[in-house]
Amino acid sequence: MTADTAPVVTRSNRGQWENHVEGHPELSQSFASREEAVDAGRRVADDLGVHHVVEDAEPTGAITDEQEPSAG
Repeated sequence: MTADTAPVVTRSNRGQWENHVEGHPELSQSFASREEAVDAGRRVADDLGVHHVVEDAEPTGAITDEQEPSAG
């Protein structure tokens, strides 16, 4: 499989980590952890023969994994 010269990009998106493959939406995936997304992104980039870029998220101070308050 070949891809354009666009890299595989791993980035944070609303609390999840995703791999975006421009021009190949069927290869884009979401992951719960950064580590899983980076590992998968690296594999996809190797398979396609393109670069892998990890965009680190800026801390926002927002809580993205809220839990329901426990009933007392």
